[in-house]
Amino acid sequence: MNVFDFDNTIYDGESGIHLFLFYLKRHPSLIRHAPRVIQGLIDYKRHKISLDDVLERYADIFHEFLSRIQDFDGEIREFWDRHEHRLRPCIQALRQPGDLVISASPEHSLKEVCGRIGFHRYIGTRINEETASFDFICYRENKVRAFREQCPGEEIDWFFTDSMNDKPLMDIARHVVMVGKRGRMVKVK
Repeated sequence: MNVFDFDNTIYDGESGIHLFLFYLKRHPSLIRHAPRVIQGLIDYKRHKISLDDVLERYADIFHEFLSRIQDFDGEIREFWDRHEHRLRPCIQALRQPGDLVISASPEHSLKEVCGRIGFHRYIGTRINEETASFDFICYRENKVRAFREQCPGEEIDWFFTDSMNDKPLMDIARHVVMVGKRGRMVKVK
């Protein structure tokens, strides 16, 4: 089977950042958290803090952000109506029946967009809407764990990604393709 990362692979950009900006327009009072969020993203991207640190330090912001969402389904549909144009046709053209999308993006968002583009299987970060908290972060080693739990006995023939953060999945794939700017693909394994 082919397995695809989502952000910067199928989607041109970071859908999580675009989703945050989408909600920021709906809830402008969240702007007061922007300096902390930006600093956290910078520290995380520079490997100064781990994902666990991000979740611990910014749990209050995540909780406030998530608790303001009144209609998850409707707002996600509206988001994808506005951002579907960022999906890369060159990557979508590689899709075959039974392929999988695995991403740190929320499953709620993946459900909507994957349904639109014909991916019937996806694994992502699980958010508990009732408690406005994260149940599972689908990132790095957790992607392998989730893959093995949800696809027992299956193997990855081709894995498409943009990031070395996916090294744990790269290690179990037969072939790996790095996806770069404008969807440029380079086989690395």
